[in-house]
Amino acid sequence: MDTHAEPEQTRQDAIASGPPIRQLFRDVIADRLPGRRPPQAAMLFDAKIDPSWDDRSFLGDFYNEILHQDTCQPATADGVVLLAALAVDDRVPARQRFQAVHLLVRVATVGERHLAETWPNTSQHADPDSEARARSAVQARTPDLLTRWSAECSAVRLALAGLAVVFPTDRTLPALKPRLQIFTNQHPQGTDVGDYVRFVLVMASQDDDRILTVTEKLTDACWAGTARGVPTRARALHLLGQMLAKVGAELSQPRAEQ
Repeated sequence: MDTHAEPEQTRQDAIASGPPIRQLFRDVIADRLPGRRPPQAAMLFDAKIDPSWDDRSFLGDFYNEILHQDTCQPATADGVVLLAALAVDDRVPARQRFQAVHLLVRVATVGERHLAETWPNTSQHADPDSEARARSAVQARTPDLLTRWSAECSAVRLALAGLAVVFPTDRTLPALKPRLQIFTNQHPQGTDVGDYVRFVLVMASQDDDRILTVTEKLTDACWAGTARGVPTRARALHLLGQMLAKVGAELSQPRAEQ
């Protein structure tokens, strides 16, 4: 009997399936979306595999299929369902759940962030119709995502807090302060997490004057600023996006996954 046949077949099957994170995402989406799937799901189920893919390169390509170079396209709204499914499944590691929620925040704020960057001009890559549909798709799934708060690790909670202030409601805003209290206790002002959490709470106040003051103070200190003529919300979301991206580095530390 050929004792090497089974290990070799296993190795070939693994190569044919792509990197481990692709296999995991495929299993999750197969379970959660058993019917018709958005076009981006082809990257998970097609037989053709990019031989250069490892976990990191696959994730970069997969996320770029949904939000192409930080720009919404007609199919972006369809891809939101994939991110939402991955964000609520405990089989997906905390780092990738964070990335899924973070990407949802980016999708929902593309138009305003680009407005802040290109003011008073319009981004040459802007697609207002696609941006509006993608934003609505994220908004529709936000309530279910926020119900995950008590079950989530601290890093994913930080991303969920960003999503909550992108789509503020009379129910979610009052809940933010007690939910973020542990972060304000553990992370002082002047730290990445501390500044981010405090800025989320300022945004939750919905006081434009206060939001503008804090936005200018923070961008003057250490963040890429925007023109003073930009609407306050767009400036604030531009800053929020920068801060959340940097906070994502917390996932590299073991305590963030507790």
